[in-house]
Amino acid sequence: MNSCVFLSAADLDERYTRPAREFATLLGKGGHTLVWGGSDVGLMKVVADGVQEAGGRLAGVSVQFLAAKARPGVDEMVVAKDLAERKKLLLERADAVVIMVGGTGTLDEATEILELKKHGHTDKPVVLLNTAGFYDGLKEQFRRMDAEGFLPRPLTDLVFFAEEPVGALAYLEESRGVE
Repeated sequence: MNSCVFLSAADLDERYTRPAREFATLLGKGGHTLVWGGSDVGLMKVVADGVQEAGGRLAGVSVQFLAAKARPGVDEMVVAKDLAERKKLLLERADAVVIMVGGTGTLDEATEILELKKHGHTDKPVVLLNTAGFYDGLKEQFRRMDAEGFLPRPLTDLVFFAEEPVGALAYLEESRGVE
């Protein structure tokens, strides 16, 4: 399974890096491929290290203005001309999507995949990994959108909220029929 992970490139503390590394290890041990922003810094590096060390493959999609931060020695690396092309390429390569902790870029990527699902342009499973309650506020906002009729499809059709890495991967594998 090619799992696209949207996440921060910032250096973060243990409460975020530990679960991210745990998910990455599970992904790699499962023989899956990490499809990610290609950077070799911050949480992106933590996840790429974990997948690679556990035997998984790495498929990065960097962007021209960040190419200097691209991870060397990956199985595949593509450099997009801009952020819009990067998102498009990441999603094209993915069988499933995981949203980890991140800033405005991660939020932009998350809302784009949910918008595509909302309109029926993709059926890829999407998991929001709510590490240390990071997305509690966003989860509440999504629930309000659902309850007040802003979503044409039930929220449960758009995204699965996982509190732990093992639950996130189990949902993806089950959704994709992976044994």
